[in-house]
Amino acid sequence: MKTSKCTQRSCEHCRNRSDPPSYSEDEYDYLAKVVLIGDSGVGKSNLLSRFTRNQFSLESKSTIGVEFATRSVHVDGKTLKAQIWDTAGQDRYRAITNAYYRKAVGVVMVYDITKRLTFDNLEKWLKEVRDFTDDDVILILVGNKTDLRHLRAVTSSEARLYAEKNKMSFIETSALDCCNVETAFQTVLTEIYSLVSQKDLRDNSGGFNLIDDIQTFEVTQNGKEEEGKKKCCVIM
Repeated sequence: MKTSKCTQRSCEHCRNRSDPPSYSEDEYDYLAKVVLIGDSGVGKSNLLSRFTRNQFSLESKSTIGVEFATRSVHVDGKTLKAQIWDTAGQDRYRAITNAYYRKAVGVVMVYDITKRLTFDNLEKWLKEVRDFTDDDVILILVGNKTDLRHLRAVTSSEARLYAEKNKMSFIETSALDCCNVETAFQTVLTEIYSLVSQKDLRDNSGGFNLIDDIQTFEVTQNGKEEEGKKKCCVIM
């Protein structure tokens, strides 16, 4: 698989960024589950790999089942460990929906700015969020692939209005050149930290108890979940 690290001089984050720091599994104050949603092909997997490993796959394939990666960030002097889940966007994999959203405190909704249908389908994804998460879940809308802005099919102003209407943050990104990827995830994680620190939902280890055990699923072609077959990789 070919991967590329960002070399764009125009992106302040890319100029200053080194690879994400590694942390011990136990070095965190808070643990948060964040899920990536959106149609197949919008770039969810590359957003995840860009944020967690600073890499972009030039030959990215559609996700099958569920994968997740982790990265720890510092917010207000505390360490927040984000467990970010990526799932297939195709309808035939939606049998895993309930398990996928379970205990999520943040949702990143992604569409492709060059494909109108991926924006129109946000209503379907938002309905899932409302059905399967708590009312106070943190939402951010991400318009990906700004490196292809010359092919734009969805304007920034339209997307921003949609985000404001549905009480979520909004940002446009490019997983390819990494612009705004760090900002997008930092935004949702900072909002999560604000929420959970106010609630003071802490367990005895110093974090709040979101994920007691990690369940991952491999989805068969007919859309049925098979529990116990792990399709995941943890990236620190």
